[in-house]
Amino acid sequence: MLKPVLFLFFIFGCIVSFAQNGATISGRIYDGETNQPLPFASITINIENNIISGTISDEDGRFSFSGIEKENYIVKCSFVGYQTSETEMLVGELNDNFDVGKIMLSPAAEELDEVTIKAKQEIVSSDLDKRTFSMDDNIAQSGGSVLDAMKAMPGIAVTQDGKVMLRGSDKVAVLIDGKQSSLTGFGNQKGLDNIPAANIESIEIINNPSAKYDASGMAGIVNIIYKKEKEFGFNGDIGFAYGMGVFSKQKEDLPTELGSYSLNPKYIPSLNLNYRTEKFNYSLQSEILFQEKLPNNEFTTRMYDDGTNTISQVPENRTQKHYIVNGGIDYLIDENNTLTFSGVYDWEHHIDTAQVPFINMNTGQRYRYWHWNEDEITGFMSFALNYNHQFAEPGHEIDARFQFTKGWEDESYFLNDSSDVRQGQDATHIVATEYTTNIAVDYVKPLSSGRLETGLKMQWRRLPVEYTTTPGENSIIYPGIGDWSDWGEDIYAAYFNYIYEKPKLDIEGGLRVEQTNVFYSISPENIYYDENDSYNYFELFPNIRLTFKPDDKNRVSAFYNRRIDRPGEPELRIFPKYDDPELVKVGNPYLRPQFTQTFELAYKRIWQEGSLFLSAYHRLIEDAYQRVYGIDESNEDYSLINKIYQNTGSSTNTGFEIIFSQNLTKSWKLSGSFNGYNNSIDAYEGTLLFPYERPFYIEETSDKTWDGKLNNQFKFEKGWEIQLTGIYYAEKTIPQGKQLARSSIDLGIKKNVLKGKGEISFAFSDIFNDFALRQEYEGDGFKVLYENYYETQVARLGLKYKF
Repeated sequence: MLKPVLFLFFIFGCIVSFAQNGATISGRIYDGETNQPLPFASITINIENNIISGTISDEDGRFSFSGIEKENYIVKCSFVGYQTSETEMLVGELNDNFDVGKIMLSPAAEELDEVTIKAKQEIVSSDLDKRTFSMDDNIAQSGGSVLDAMKAMPGIAVTQDGKVMLRGSDKVAVLIDGKQSSLTGFGNQKGLDNIPAANIESIEIINNPSAKYDASGMAGIVNIIYKKEKEFGFNGDIGFAYGMGVFSKQKEDLPTELGSYSLNPKYIPSLNLNYRTEKFNYSLQSEILFQEKLPNNEFTTRMYDDGTNTISQVPENRTQKHYIVNGGIDYLIDENNTLTFSGVYDWEHHIDTAQVPFINMNTGQRYRYWHWNEDEITGFMSFALNYNHQFAEPGHEIDARFQFTKGWEDESYFLNDSSDVRQGQDATHIVATEYTTNIAVDYVKPLSSGRLETGLKMQWRRLPVEYTTTPGENSIIYPGIGDWSDWGEDIYAAYFNYIYEKPKLDIEGGLRVEQTNVFYSISPENIYYDENDSYNYFELFPNIRLTFKPDDKNRVSAFYNRRIDRPGEPELRIFPKYDDPELVKVGNPYLRPQFTQTFELAYKRIWQEGSLFLSAYHRLIEDAYQRVYGIDESNEDYSLINKIYQNTGSSTNTGFEIIFSQNLTKSWKLSGSFNGYNNSIDAYEGTLLFPYERPFYIEETSDKTWDGKLNNQFKFEKGWEIQLTGIYYAEKTIPQGKQLARSSIDLGIKKNVLKGKGEISFAFSDIFNDFALRQEYEGDGFKVLYENYYETQVARLGLKYKF
């Protein structure tokens, strides 16, 4: 482990990160003959002959201007006895900080050679590779989670199991304030449904990340930006929301005593506090959630070639308590150095109960009655220490971070089968603890025509799992699994990224190098996998962007990057899940990463009352991994189907995206998105190893599909706001089958009260309850219709008071 660390430090030496707001121009004034700094020189910024701002250099000859708007300027530097220097500067689109460097003033008898400097800054909230959406514009999901809010945002889709999709792919990296976080998991997005949307300022979508970002995430990055109070003194807000879910059922429950939950109540108090002084800033955000929920309501219809037809229903009736506390302290050591300590504690307990009937569709008789109860405690605690040093030149900084996270999952399953098939009781207990340590250093250096970014990162993850089974008579539990596993992943990364800017053309290029070491150790009692797995790989991840700017309102960009998606522990876990004993889900410890190359051409047009974004993209995916269905014929009493993760060869994703926004009137804004794409999956033949070796085959498929969103936002007098959102996902091809179309209509209403101190909100998602997930699969000897009518129809009424 020491060698790659030393290698990275040797290659990259001093290292860095950046995050600045607003344009700043800085430089140093020198005597052209003695090469000594000139203190108290006069510097002005001018538009033609009009002075916009002025300052004088300090004792070291340094000067800076902040808050500079987009425009063409002349920077004039003068000193008694010296010739005046005039530097031409264009503050444009990409940079926030510009270092003019040394300006040499010659004595009056000398001629001055003109220096031309051109640079630029963003003219809107985002460039072509990044789009920013304010949470203030999303009231249709107010009172909900970040995951709820993303559902209504252009260009983003949300899956049933809480994953974010960009352009048809759920391989998305989710960051918080530009960094990986325990809140969202390291690659699994596990906490998005637990982050209160009320605490979020905006969400960024980055489809083509540069080398400074981690290489994970084929489809790109979603960056969640927390609110940060800037006012001095004590301030914050307190809120409470009441919600109810599942007002109607799209499909009647199969006959059981319990059925599936409906009219599920939700109680959500929240608190946000901030106290700021000259030296310190203290923040505390918290939310408590008490609710009943239906996270899954799975109907599975299985039709076998031998004529057997069966349907089952797995309703996951959940009672949940959830507590989140997130806080931090910023210490301004001096004007150049800041130390930040932040921490998160998340604790969640839920009990899931289900009675699962199995109906013989040929006779109409219930032949099996399966009961299960899950008692699970999950959570994590995380702390991070961040040091930031600002050099004398604005925007020139170094940033060092340390983060440690401990997550845990303590899950007990109690299984009871009482039917003609078998009589028996089983139990499983799993304890998984995840330890993640991150060390990262980043550096940024503004240049006269761009900026330089470089950095390194080291990440160590360990996830030991203990698994205990208590088999009953005629147990359904697979024997010989073993009682433990241990997974680990070490990543050593370094990057270099350079941006070169001219008035009509921008070029950004970077390279990220990553050395990854992985191991998966399994209990020797395991009979399904004959050896432990370990491997390592060294990969290069380049990126390049070219942007042409004919004028201030039009942009054309071409992108290329290469990225990776690493399977996490849930995809690798060897221990099956028995919520449906005839459809067993399990991971694969031999799963390998998938690699993606993306090519994209994008265009953006901006006008006074709106904007238009067009993009055409093509992805080449190698070693894609998916869940694969396969019949398990080892049980003589009833048919089994396994659902196992497998690498499935090559595929492509080609499409185009349209995102638009237009203010139709002073009170009506229309925005939306359309993403049309073609998924092509190459034919592939492989082998399932669990619970015994058997082949599987995926046919070559090609399918054109699309999804779209339309947002109507209305702002009226007296503080009223209304949002109506329509979402439609068309039918699309998936490995071994297809996913059927789904749609949702969402409504949001917000009203300011108490002289602007208070806010009342009402949100109703999936009003017509049409957003269920339905999939059709066809394998060797069987067909499956999978319908999940989980809780998508939710209404919330919230009240927030600011102080």
